[in-house]
Parts: sequence; structure tokens; C-alpha cells
Amino acid sequence: MALSDTVSKNIQLVRTQQKLSQQALAKKARISVSYVSMLERGIRVPPLDTLEVLAKALGVAPLYLCQELTEPKAGRRSK
Repeated sequence: MALSDTVSKNIQLVRTQQKLSQQALAKKARISVSYVSMLERGIRVPPLDTLEVLAKALGVAPLYLCQELTEPKAGRRSK
């Protein structure tokens, strides 16, 4: 799987595991809801600074969003 596909899948997966709406994530990350939607559908690929902001809003390390996860665990905190 391409890295961009992995990131898209993981953003959506962690968000839904945390029971956050796209709107709630967008507000926490200070980005638009439509951008969150495009990221999750793989239409857009986030630049590194945006990936970092999203990871912080989700409470995970940026690298966590880039890994192919076998058993994703929402709420993993970055150090």
C-alpha cells in the first residue's frame, strides 16, 4: 500500500476509534472539514506540518499515522 493511502486510512481509523466527527477533528486541528474529508478519501496528501498538527489533534505520534497498522489503538500518546 502506498504511504499516502496508509496515512489516509489511519487518519480516518484513529478519528473514528476516538468517536470524533470530521468536524470535531477539523476544529481541533484548525483545518477545514472539507480538507479532512479530502485527506481521508486520499484526494489530498497532507504536508508534514499538517500531518504533525493532525497527529497532535488525535493524540498520536505523526509516525503512527504513517505506519501500516495491524491492530490500531486510538489514543496512543506521542512523547
